This record gives sequence, C-alpha cells and structure tokens, in this order.
Amino acid sequence: MRKRIPLNDRWIFTKQFDEAFLSGNKEGEPVELPHTCAVTPFHYFDESVYQMLSGYRRTVAVPEDWAGKRVFVIFGAAAHRATVYVNGEEVCTHACGYTAFEVELTPYIEPGKERTVCVACDSRESLDQPPFGYVIDYMTYGGLYREVCLEVRDADHISDIFAIPQIPYGKAKTKKGDDAEKIAGRTFRGVVSVQLSCTGADHDRVVLRVKDENGSLLSEKTCGAKDELSVEVPDAKLWDVLLPTLYTLEVSLERAGETIDEKAVRFGFRRAEFRQNGFYLNERKVKIVGLNRHQSYPYVGYAMPASQQRFDADVLKNELGVNAVRTSHYPQSQHFIDRCDEIGLMVFTEIPGWQHIGGEAWKAQAVENVGEMVTQYRSHPSVILWGVRINESQDDDRFYTKTNALAHALDPTRQTGGVRYLRKSSLLEDVYTFNDFTHNGSNKGCEKRKKVTPDPKKGYLITEYGGHMFPTKTFDDEEHRLSHALRHAAVLDAVAAQSDIAGSFGWCAFDYNTHRDFGSGDRVCYHGVCDMFRNPKPAAAVYAALGAAQPVLEVPTTMDPGDHPAAMRGRIFAFTNADSIRVYKNGEFIREFTRRDSPYRRLSRPPIEICDLIGDLIKKEGWKNAKGKLVCDILNLYVRAGGKRLPPAFYVKALWAKLRWRMKISDAFALYDKYLGSWGTAAPVYRFDAVKDGKVVKTVEKTPMTKVCLKAVPDRATVAFGDSYEVVNIRLRVCDERGNLLPYYSGEARVIVDGPLTTLVPGSFRISGGTGGGYLRTLGQEGKARVTLLLPDAEEAAVDLEVVKI
Repeated sequence: MRKRIPLNDRWIFTKQFDEAFLSGNKEGEPVELPHTCAVTPFHYFDESVYQMLSGYRRTVAVPEDWAGKRVFVIFGAAAHRATVYVNGEEVCTHACGYTAFEVELTPYIEPGKERTVCVACDSRESLDQPPFGYVIDYMTYGGLYREVCLEVRDADHISDIFAIPQIPYGKAKTKKGDDAEKIAGRTFRGVVSVQLSCTGADHDRVVLRVKDENGSLLSEKTCGAKDELSVEVPDAKLWDVLLPTLYTLEVSLERAGETIDEKAVRFGFRRAEFRQNGFYLNERKVKIVGLNRHQSYPYVGYAMPASQQRFDADVLKNELGVNAVRTSHYPQSQHFIDRCDEIGLMVFTEIPGWQHIGGEAWKAQAVENVGEMVTQYRSHPSVILWGVRINESQDDDRFYTKTNALAHALDPTRQTGGVRYLRKSSLLEDVYTFNDFTHNGSNKGCEKRKKVTPDPKKGYLITEYGGHMFPTKTFDDEEHRLSHALRHAAVLDAVAAQSDIAGSFGWCAFDYNTHRDFGSGDRVCYHGVCDMFRNPKPAAAVYAALGAAQPVLEVPTTMDPGDHPAAMRGRIFAFTNADSIRVYKNGEFIREFTRRDSPYRRLSRPPIEICDLIGDLIKKEGWKNAKGKLVCDILNLYVRAGGKRLPPAFYVKALWAKLRWRMKISDAFALYDKYLGSWGTAAPVYRFDAVKDGKVVKTVEKTPMTKVCLKAVPDRATVAFGDSYEVVNIRLRVCDERGNLLPYYSGEARVIVDGPLTTLVPGSFRISGGTGGGYLRTLGQEGKARVTLLLPDAEEAAVDLEVVKI
C-alpha cells in the first residue's frame, strides 16, 4: 500500500545555488514550505529581487521497510525551472513554474541510509520557456512555493485516475428558476467511466468504490485490470453552482486477494457546454458572472498555504457572489480548485503565458504545459473550460492546432478556448474567448458578438473587461471609486442584454504586484474590485448584489459635499440585493427607491440611483403635488449634474417654474440651502434602509464622523495546521462610529501577539484608503492566541484565535 509523507519542514535554503551548496559544504537558512525565494515590500520594489538561481536542500531518511518499494518526491510547484539532485547526482529538470511534477528516487536511494534531495530553482525571467520572453503583466515569484511530499508505492501501482461521470440526457435536466432544493430532488442513475494508468499483471483485479461526501459507500464493482472500467451510482445527484454535490472514487489494485495499491479522486456529475446561444450547465442556461484571479499575495508572492488558497475561493463565491473564476494566466493551487469544487465555483483555467510566443523549444514546452494542466486538473467538476492559447497572443495555427488537439485527446469531456484581444482571429478552439475593453465609462458596455467572433456557431465568452481602463485605489476620491463600480455595472448590464454571450470575467478580483511597464508606478496593479488583502472596494458590491446570499447594502458616499468639485455631491448610487431602499434625513422619510430607479435595465439586482434627496420633505412648503415635484426635479437635476453640463430637462423645468409660478433664481438657491445644503448648519444624518419582503434587512447611516474605530476580521477563528505551517489573514478596516469606511485614512497598526502565532512578515499591519491587513502564521504549537492591533487615534482591536494541530 502507498504511503504519503509530507516533506515541508527542515529544508535548507540559499539564494545562491552552487556546487558547495549541492555538496552540503555550504550552509543555508532553515525554511518551511510553501516558501518564497524573496520576501518583497508591499510596493515600490523591482522584480529583480526574486530573479535568482536559488537552492533548497533536505535530508531524507530511507527506512529498511522501503526495500522493494518505489519512492517518489512530488513537488506542488517550483518556480520556474527546477533541477532535482539526489546525493549530488542530477535526476531531472522540470520547466514549468505552475504545474506539479514527480521525481522517482528509487534508483538513487538505499534502505537504511539517508539521502539528500537538492533542488535548484531558477526564477530568472530570461528563461526560454513560458511565460517568459517579453514583458509580463504580473510578478513571477520564485521558490518552492507549494507543498512537497514523498510517496512510497508498491512496485506495481496506480499512477493516474481520470473519473469521467456520465449523465443520461434529459434525466437530470435543470431548468431556469431552479433552486438548490429542486436540484437536490432530482436523482438519476449515473455512470462513472474510469481511465486508469497503472502497472501490474494481466490477472490483477481492480475494485472501484464510489462514496458520498460523508464517506458512505454507494456502489462497488470489481473488474479485471485490463477491462474497460466503469461503475454505476444509483440515485446520483448533480454538481451545480447551486448545489455542488461531490463524490469520491476509490480505486484499489488487488493481487491474490490482497490490496497492493489504492488511490482516490473526487468528482461530480455535471454537464457543462458552451453553445452558440450561451452557456449551459446541466442543460440549464446560466450566465457566467466571474472575475479573474492572480495567485499572488503581499510580501510572499505565490507562497501561501492551503487555507489562504481556499479562502480566496470563499471570498469570490460568498463575499463577491460570482459563479466563476478564471485562473489568469496559469494553473493555480489544487487547494484553490478543490475549494471551488466544494462550493460550486466554476473555473476557466489556462496554460502559462502573456502575449509572447517563443521559438520551437518554447512552443514544445507550452504544449507540454497543456498536457500537465489537463491531466492534473481534469477530474475537478468545477473546471468547465481549458485555455490552450497563450493569453492575448497572435494567431499561430500550427502551434495552436497542437495545443487544442492535445487538450481534446487527454480530456474529450471539456471544450477549449484561447484568450485573445483580436477580433475575427483564427478560431481553432470550441469557444471564442475575448478580452473586451470597449467600455470607457460613457459608451457601450461591450462589443456585439457578431463583430468579434469569426464563427457565430461556436460559443462566445468575454474573458476580461475593466482593469487597466480605470485603475482604482482604495484611497482614490469618491467620484473615482463610484465610476469604477459603475463601469463594472455597465459591462455586466451590456453582457446581460446579449443572450448569446455566455458571460464575462471582470479584470480582476484582487490588486496585485506587477512589473514596471504596468500598474501605477509603484509596482501595483490597482485593477481589483478588492485590495491585495482581499478588502472590497465599492465595485465589489456590484457583484455581491447580484450573487451573494447575505444582505448587501453599500452606499459608496460619505454624503460630504466637500469631497466633490464645487461642493456638489453629484450622482449617488446604492448597491443592494434587497427589493428597495428607503431613504431618511434626520429620521424623516424622503422616498423609497427600487430597480426602476436604475439606468441598468438588464441586471436582476442593479445599482440603484438615489436620484432624489428631497422627496416627501418638500411637503413642508404646503405646495400642491405638481409644484413640489417640479421643484424637486429641478434641484435634484442640478445636484446630480454637479452644477455643470446641465441636461435639457433642467432648463425646460426651470422655465416652466418661472412662467407658471413666477419662481426666481433666488428662490431656487434658498430651497437648495434648505433641503440640500449643509454649510453652517447641524450636519444631517441620512439613513438608508434595505428592504426585502417588506422587512428591513440592513441599514446604513451617513453623517460626518466624530470617532475613529478599528475593526479587525480574521478569515477564521480556528487555525488548524498539519502537513505544513498555516496562515490566517486578518483584514483591517478603519471606520467611523457607524461602521462607515474612512477612505482617506492611512497608517500602520501595531501588532501584539500573545500565543502560538507570529507575523508572517515582521512589522506592523499597513492601512491605506481605510483598509489593510496582514498575516499571522503558526509556530507548530497548539493553544489559544490573542492578537491586539493598535492605532494611535483609535481604540484597540482584539482578535481571539484557537490554534490546533490536525
């Protein structure tokens, strides 16, 4: 039977790999995996800091009972060209920094003796392999940044399993309007075909077992090792974004009644298909609403353990409310994809690369990357599409014929796409995946499909929008942050209006570090709807309103006139998944707003414009309804336009007021000061109530702050470590006493840790634009921990955590 042994501790690291380090004559730094070859500043650093030929070395004890076994070391990823040595002898080289690989140690070890495994990691961007060769819009950090383990297997063993679930057509069809309960009520007789790679004799037997998420056995079948393998699953349920039911396939290799090897893989029953008129999941048309994700984090680049990979999936699904993610521009952590499987988040994953296509050796490596990507991720039900082109590259039919054919050969169950910015480019794949940056804030949200794709019979998917068209920082002014959010809404609305577009992925989920050619000069791309610590910007609420389950109400304004040119507030929007918003001033009702007050007509839960801040208050004047409504319209039109570029309706209404009721400009100014101005008077309190099914589900109050408050939110209360150290993310938010973000607050929070945790990177937790955060890591001990965060002008915030070993 196979034995799996974590190999994440007791590594020795050097930033300068050489013969002395390889031979053990040069000391290094003890490290644990995942590890980055260079800790970086938050911003303002040069990418050369992580470009090096670094080295990792570890001694492995080989027990006597491994005699006759085969021993492998499995690397989750090594960035970017890894050469592996055993006792100084070169064993192999792997030339992709984003896929896993295994190295057989058997010929190089001897039971009862120790052996030294050494890895030279080349993270220099001069490498002749994807994604290198020209500029790249993301940092390509180095090191052994994913976990490593040993596997001890029998001489004959299972090397790979591909579970291929089959659903009878029409038997498990879902419909528009179905919820999780309805999908759970549909069962069918499913079949799992199994492609098995293994060594063994013709008379060996294979036992297939299918278990549910609780580990209960659902079905079992014994076959010959050389037979066509399949097993039925009675009363199977679908994997769906609304109900992600998962199963485990366990495969045992047996000889003479004894199990000599066993391997398991998770899978789900689902049918995903891009058609000419949209995307279908389990025969139900679903509009993809997604975001792009880079796998990088502040300070440590790619080197984050399982919990933070899984947390990103939770943020995307549960906080941002999207139903899909694109792993731009490379395969990402299995922990992240596992979590996508568990929570029903669809995944479009693609091979490494960014615009550049290299020579023949470079292309051959890209083809190899396709093979590794598909074989390593094909049993994940969340993966719905393979990306087999280099992101935004030019056409190369000979090259892309190979990548497309290989993906189909290794996985005939999924379609292929290839992300481009080109219109009418050569389409060898099944889906035209297009980066549409048409929208500039005032024009159409996206291109018409027919103007872009050369084949209207194939699927069509927008894979990027937004991003560099309007970078937005958490500390940008209010109008900029609102415009950023509305740009996302405009594209989503335009995509929703075209029923034959499968959906779209916004650029992007989280801010990230980048090269000097991109970003804002400080090596940060502020393209995310969240900052690098995963704190939301206002644009995040546009997505949350569409898909999050919890009540959403975001009013991205302080209501402070002085934050706007000429002290004119301009347009005010609220983002909510409630039915309506009731607005009050100093406790007096103004008006109730619904989706009818939104300019975005196609979205189910669009941004709602709070286009009237007078409403019922005008009744105090004792006028008839017609006059009161007209005055409200005039004043609100003036404020919404910011006092400039007034619409024609303003002049028409103002003229009518002058002719019908002999109103003067001085009257208008007096009414403006009374109902909308606040200079020299007590500051008003505006209250926004989100109402769903007649009940208030969330309330936001806006008035000038009098107190600074610090809020600290950990991603979880229990920090469990096991095969490697673990990390907890603590997000910081500086607010007023009513919980409203203070968007211009910048500083650092001092961190005091009492218990078995330490800061991942020494120093305080940074705050910029009212948000920030930092990371704590385990130390290998269990116990309770209290984390205290201090700002000079706010009460301390404390977080209590439980650290446990699993």
